[in-house]
Amino acid sequence: MAGSADEKRQTLLQRTRVAEQAERYEDMVKCVKELVEMGGKLSPKERNLLSVAYKNVVGSRRSAWRVVTAMDQKKAEQGVDMSDSGRQAAKWMREKVVTDLKKLCGDVLTLIDKFVLPTAENQEAEAEVFYNKMKGDYYRYLTEISEGDEREDMVTKAKESYEKAYAKATTELAPPHHIRLGLALNWSVFHYEIRKDPKEACRVANDAFNSAISEVDQLKEESYKDSTLIMQQLRDNHTLWTSEQEDQGKN
Repeated sequence: MAGSADEKRQTLLQRTRVAEQAERYEDMVKCVKELVEMGGKLSPKERNLLSVAYKNVVGSRRSAWRVVTAMDQKKAEQGVDMSDSGRQAAKWMREKVVTDLKKLCGDVLTLIDKFVLPTAENQEAEAEVFYNKMKGDYYRYLTEISEGDEREDMVTKAKESYEKAYAKATTELAPPHHIRLGLALNWSVFHYEIRKDPKEACRVANDAFNSAISEVDQLKEESYKDSTLIMQQLRDNHTLWTSEQEDQGKN
């Protein structure tokens, strides 16, 4: 039986990789979901496949949601009534996209909580930070499409997940570690876009950059590239957000 399970796992892993190369992300999600549901600890490469699969299928729908929402807002600003066929079509598409997003985000959050996070908690800091960061990200995506009490619940859950990841990362991962930096990047975006707190967003981004800069040269080449790319994103965001605050202060 063990051999059979190992063979199935290898088959799913290979299919996941092929689907990624073919950019068939819907198929990639199906394969990696089945792989995770077999149970057991994921290797760093396997957890990256989980992340890539859901990031792509969710990312395309987040983009679609922004497009149809902007289309409807433009018509609303022009005084077009909600009964207009164009606004009705946008409403129809937005509802379909929201349904997809809630299903996909719910699926990946269940996979994390039920299968992979229990294998990492209090055992492996890197994996624990990775999964809690993922939880924060997907609750953040749900926040973007939610309203009222539901939105507040998603904000709270995203904040709790990011804080849990941040507490572990800042005590057990080196400042230039790419997972710690990636967490700081998304945590700062959460403050800026969701909580509308640019000062805290700037603080998180700036602290992460300054903590990493003195140690980044100690990284191996493959890690160096990942970390410096994220550091540049942190610096760019900090510069943009600081400039916006200064402009608002002048007005």
